[in-house]
Amino acid sequence: MKKILFITGSINQTTQMHQIANELPEFDCWFSQLFTDNTTLNYILNDTSLLNGTVLSNKFRLIAEEYLNNHNLQIDFAARKNKYDLVVFCTDLIVPRRMRQTKTIWVQEGMIDRYTPWSHVVRHLKLPPTLCGNTSLNGSSNRCDIYCAASEGYRQYFAAKGTPENKIVVTGIPNYDNLAQHINNDFPHHGYVMVATTDMRETFRFENRVAFIKKAIAIANGRPLLFKLHPNENVERAEREIKANTPAGTLIYSKGNTNHMIANCVELITQYSTVVYTGIALGKKVHSLFDVDELKRLTPIQNGGASAGNIAALCRDYINYNGAPENYSPDMVLAQYQAKKASLQLKPELVESW
Repeated sequence: MKKILFITGSINQTTQMHQIANELPEFDCWFSQLFTDNTTLNYILNDTSLLNGTVLSNKFRLIAEEYLNNHNLQIDFAARKNKYDLVVFCTDLIVPRRMRQTKTIWVQEGMIDRYTPWSHVVRHLKLPPTLCGNTSLNGSSNRCDIYCAASEGYRQYFAAKGTPENKIVVTGIPNYDNLAQHINNDFPHHGYVMVATTDMRETFRFENRVAFIKKAIAIANGRPLLFKLHPNENVERAEREIKANTPAGTLIYSKGNTNHMIANCVELITQYSTVVYTGIALGKKVHSLFDVDELKRLTPIQNGGASAGNIAALCRDYINYNGAPENYSPDMVLAQYQAKKASLQLKPELVESW
């Protein structure tokens, strides 16, 4: 039985990888939190606190592995137990050299951070993309064989930043491909202006949080407010700031289903957060530190939850492909899979065996 290693990170990345693996029951699927074989990065990770806010940190590993254990999934941290026939990455910012001899597929998680002048310097000097300190070069390193993008807009974005377009295929991405399913929910509140914050301070970026809160109050213009904190935020600090600068009765959540909260809001205010795409897909008026028109162009395709199956079809085909990587056509393979699936509409078990 051929082996596939799925690289996990945040809980969003981890659940996406789980969904893809569920579509590949005929393979021996294993999972590892993102890791590096770089001596310098490992020193920074293990002996300093500089990377505590990133998915490389032990905090994120513990969360991911708790999820994996709860679902009885096989864990092989840092690929120490097995040799793999395919590795599925959630980021191409860190691709250990020993994994580059294996077939690789990259899966987009969500929003890509703002491309800055420093991102431009790092890319053109061919420095390690992790030096950007954010995800602005994620999907642009050209280190993987196949790139699964959320939308046509993102395909064009990654191609413009350095990954050959013939490697990039629009599959959609799990967790953001069927957002209409969140409209009917049991979240108890309705009719508020929602504010989704970002972990900028935890990832070494400047933020004037008080100014952002005041901007949200101005947009709400007397309407009730609900704040949903980023999972990576310092909750105690964030709650203290919000309570000190907002009207009485403002709702604050550090946990809960963010998509349900967005479905019940009347307007959505974000900073740098993938959840803005939920608002756009559900027809909400949205605010972002990104250009909203550009976000609408990049919004993940809505395919009714078919993305995991699309990506799995590429995994299934590519793991058995014997030609040169540069001659592989993921677009053609995906088109064939989707045509076959459409012809067997009521027989999904035949699609899986195809």
